[in-house]
Amino acid sequence: MTNEIYSINGPVVTVQNSTSFAMLEMVYVGKLRLLGEVISISKTKTTIQVYESTTGLKIGDPVFGTGEPISALLGPGLLKNIFDGIERPLKTIHAAEGIYIPTGSDVSPLDMTSTWAVTLKVKTGDFLKAGDIYATIPETTSIEHRLMVPIGLSGRVTFVAENGTYALKDVILKIEDDNKKIHELTLVQKWPIKTPRPVSKRLPMSIPLVSGQRVIDTLFPIAKGGTAAVPGGFGTGKTMMQHQFAKWCDADLIVYVGCGERGNEMTQVLEEFSDLIDPRTNKPLLERTVLIANTSNMPVAAREASIYTGVAIAEYYRDMGYHVAVMADSTSRWAEALREISGRLEEMPAEEGFPAYLPSRISQFYERAGYVRTLNNQEGSVSIIGAVSPQGADFSEPVTQNTKRFVRSFWALDKQLAYMRHYAAINWNLSYSEYINDLTKWFDKEVDPNFLLYRKQIMSILAEENKLLEIVKLIGSDVLPDDQKLIIEMGKVIRLGYLQQNAFHKDDTYVPLNKQLKMMDVILYLEKKSKVFIERGKSLNLLIESGIFDKVIKMKYDVPNDQIELLDGYSDMIDEAIKQIH
Repeated sequence: MTNEIYSINGPVVTVQNSTSFAMLEMVYVGKLRLLGEVISISKTKTTIQVYESTTGLKIGDPVFGTGEPISALLGPGLLKNIFDGIERPLKTIHAAEGIYIPTGSDVSPLDMTSTWAVTLKVKTGDFLKAGDIYATIPETTSIEHRLMVPIGLSGRVTFVAENGTYALKDVILKIEDDNKKIHELTLVQKWPIKTPRPVSKRLPMSIPLVSGQRVIDTLFPIAKGGTAAVPGGFGTGKTMMQHQFAKWCDADLIVYVGCGERGNEMTQVLEEFSDLIDPRTNKPLLERTVLIANTSNMPVAAREASIYTGVAIAEYYRDMGYHVAVMADSTSRWAEALREISGRLEEMPAEEGFPAYLPSRISQFYERAGYVRTLNNQEGSVSIIGAVSPQGADFSEPVTQNTKRFVRSFWALDKQLAYMRHYAAINWNLSYSEYINDLTKWFDKEVDPNFLLYRKQIMSILAEENKLLEIVKLIGSDVLPDDQKLIIEMGKVIRLGYLQQNAFHKDDTYVPLNKQLKMMDVILYLEKKSKVFIERGKSLNLLIESGIFDKVIKMKYDVPNDQIELLDGYSDMIDEAIKQIH
């Protein structure tokens, strides 16, 4: 019996009296074979979510089942590429069709005719299990692609191809399983995007994901395999923040998911990543980046798929033994897509019209992060940094609040800081990181035992400054004693000289941890000496007029990253400035 469309409501299509579909099965809808997914089954009807524009579909058009879930095609060629939310290669489509994606476009995500230099790592007679690496390919100059035995397969190798150049669909290995069935392995495999890839063991998160952004690395660090939310209203710099993090963090690979973002922002990512040289390899950053662009004018249903496609690709590279960072910009657009489709399904709405299952969907996404031991006994991680766009910068709305439940780093962006041109506009009073205790041993051993001690002192000064500024608003600063005025002055030094960072300055755009340590040392030395100066009965104004506070603020520009030892001279400079005051 042919399955036919019974009703069409935007991206939601129903089929009546059909028993041939399975839950979450991938289907093709209509004569153009639009990609869809079964999201609800009852005795009388099957509901399908279509990931493309349903314009032109008619009642009675056929629906074709595939018998398998929506899956990502995984193999060499993912890096340096840009895909839409359902893994269609936008560069390939642009070359063939122009600037618009034709409805029902069925283009392979990877170029099946391209050839790759393959080095086989196994021999005939070897026993292989799921996840074992059987071949390697230099995918880019900085990333080695490791071909792994598909999940669920194990057996004895009966055929191994010679080392050489092969296309993606060429058979390079044959495995005989316990049932004497022969399985042919090529350069690619498929994996359902909504199913987490299995691992051998989840490991504790004890290594930071270093970004070179002082406010993150020092005050609110994230661990490799950790999760972070970047909530902020319009214009607070969420996208800029994620661009900076993607450019400079010490992950091996970046998966950047533009979920419902403006097209010009994705264009900017493409152009910047193409031009930027990776500081670790001196090669273009795009060589270790996968871009997924599901812009705001693309079909709304595909936003959800784009998030899962991105994390499935990230897990694939994690299983090779790489540390991967996923940038999701923005999860609010994905939640809005859930709300729209939920409304069309006539489900009972929860808070602000979002579906009742919003928290579980958010948790399913963030739970796929982690630091793990892979099936082939290597260590890898997936870190997820998700931007949230609360309407009106209201952090009490459901997406922000539910995200907060499932992430351990919260970088709250502040509209006022953004308007003051304070980058990154992370509000240090609202933000937090729960990774400090997990990372203490690493910082003590790899950087300096003083690093987190200095962090604590700086946080204490900022908290004190915040309290005093509330008093100043009421009665003015003139009535404060000099020791309290010093706290406000030191807060200013920390804000302008340390937390504020210039993304366009060659030395300030990325700051290594050892420079961050020395900068904190200088700031706290200035505070200590200023306290002694005031305790001797001297006026703080004399010290401010000496210009030493301004010199400390400007050290971020005056000391290049390759001459960090110059910061050692600042203590003498501070002593000399105090000595000069009579």
